[in-house]
Amino acid sequence: MDAIERMKGMRTKASIVCIGGANVDRKARLLVPLELGTSHPVASAQTAGGVARNIAENLGRLGQNVALLSVVGDDHDGQWLIDATSPYVDTRLVTRIPEANTGAYTAVLDEHGEMVLALADMAIYDAVRSEWLKQRWRELGPISAVVLDTNFPPDVISWVIGQCRQERLPLCAVTVSVPKVKRLPADLAGVMWLVTNQAEAMALAGKRRLDDAIESLFRFGVETIVITRGAEGVVYATRKGKRGTIAAPAIKVIDATGAGDAFAAGFLYGVLNGHSVKDACRLGMSNAALTLQTAETVHPALTEQQLRAAHEQYFREGGE
Repeated sequence: MDAIERMKGMRTKASIVCIGGANVDRKARLLVPLELGTSHPVASAQTAGGVARNIAENLGRLGQNVALLSVVGDDHDGQWLIDATSPYVDTRLVTRIPEANTGAYTAVLDEHGEMVLALADMAIYDAVRSEWLKQRWRELGPISAVVLDTNFPPDVISWVIGQCRQERLPLCAVTVSVPKVKRLPADLAGVMWLVTNQAEAMALAGKRRLDDAIESLFRFGVETIVITRGAEGVVYATRKGKRGTIAAPAIKVIDATGAGDAFAAGFLYGVLNGHSVKDACRLGMSNAALTLQTAETVHPALTEQQLRAAHEQYFREGGE
């Protein structure tokens, strides 16, 4: 299917709407061990990034109908980002903001591909207000589900959660960082799935123990909590009492950037296509494993077939 045919289909089919960040990712990978106070040889690259945008591209590559609601600057980076995303995602509602810099994320990775330092220039998102989102919301077609990251200001995030609750739309909230997790409101009723990591979950709940954090998040109104823990795997819990821990597959990591977003996309692909929470987590982990083994933020050759093959390779026992 070419890009024109795909865009025509996007206008009529229900879309997964991804709301949040769309950034330019710049990565510098150290070729030698880090020593403070001196220069280092690196291998550098630029890719399209942003949590909501990354999830949207992953889902688009997995054959899902996806629209992106975000903002970029009226600059070269903004146009480049739209051009890089449009083959997989409906970008008609990405707004160009004059005299603003497109969001940029710069990561320094050690020689093993793990992040040493990340710098985020995200001032463009602070100018977004709920009125902008209300206008864009009216321009959306049918919605099958909503994905919300925490890059936008608290009033925008609260409005989306309230609107999804009112319209009974399945909503997945995906956290971005410990500081930004506090942009989520105390009332999370309407959040069907919360995808977060351990540090962010405990910061949001105000707890020091993971079990206590999970119980607090249920009291906030979340229906299903999925907590990623890097090499230690994933913990999931549902309000209906299903809980479990899944070990991460053993792989060689090339670059960790984008792995969390790949997990969220694989998880959503699973739950929106009828898989149990447990098996959806396995699909998420399979997608993350594929991304970890590439230098790109989103796996450049991702397909449904590849994801299902990875799921079979890493989790042969199947779902619940």
